[in-house]
Amino acid sequence: MDEEKYAFEQTFSFNALHTKTFSFLQDKDTLAWLMKWSMLGRISAQSFSFDHSFSPYSSERFALCFFRDPEVLSSLRKMEAGVWMPLDKPVVSVSVEPTPCTKVSMELFDPIYSCGILRPTGHVVKCFHDVYPDYDELRQMLQDEESEHYYMVGRKERGEFLFSLFKHLCLGGELCQYEDTIDPYINTTKQIYKDLISVQKDPETKKISVVSKVIKVCAFDESGRCFPGTQEEEQTFAYLIVDPYKRHVTLFCHFYGVGNFTV
Repeated sequence: MDEEKYAFEQTFSFNALHTKTFSFLQDKDTLAWLMKWSMLGRISAQSFSFDHSFSPYSSERFALCFFRDPEVLSSLRKMEAGVWMPLDKPVVSVSVEPTPCTKVSMELFDPIYSCGILRPTGHVVKCFHDVYPDYDELRQMLQDEESEHYYMVGRKERGEFLFSLFKHLCLGGELCQYEDTIDPYINTTKQIYKDLISVQKDPETKKISVVSKVIKVCAFDESGRCFPGTQEEEQTFAYLIVDPYKRHVTLFCHFYGVGNFTV
């Protein structure tokens, strides 16, 4: 049986890893930043073990099994009108988008420090925008392809999970209070990334490499999109982060809206 056909027919079952914790969901300073960015209580990570070997060929099948698994469904919640709800209809299909994840340092962000987005102090340069009254060069670089700084971080690098995570944090939730300096974004990105991603060291070269496979996912029931949200929204996202060696998967997601005001 060829690998692609096998991947299509493969089934997976999952068990919740209740002992797995994430420092970014416990660290007081990080929680304070997430509260300021209107993401607290809306950003989450849950881990599960699974029973068969994972290959990128099987990403779609893997995600479909995940969203249909009784153990997953017993703990999975979506947010509707500010209330956490279980998925009320069976998932009939999924869309998966493999997300490159190769970075083991923060060097990807180096160009941001020297291209005019930041002042020498690390403060973000403000700029005018027709719609947003309090706009800055950093958000413009992240969102606007017309920005002169858009490709200061190259096209390939912009596709990396590390960059996507940074962008998600910078744009925040509905009542986000944006930072005047870049450090909180960089430091929080680094912490969450290290929390979510598995690496290994080559015993001979001593080189560290990422082993995690990252898949951006969306699930559909008979009525249409059902997870992470019914409407497409850049800041409502879900990723499955797979450690193929440990056979662990983490669902990392955020539901755009008004975050909690207390830690």
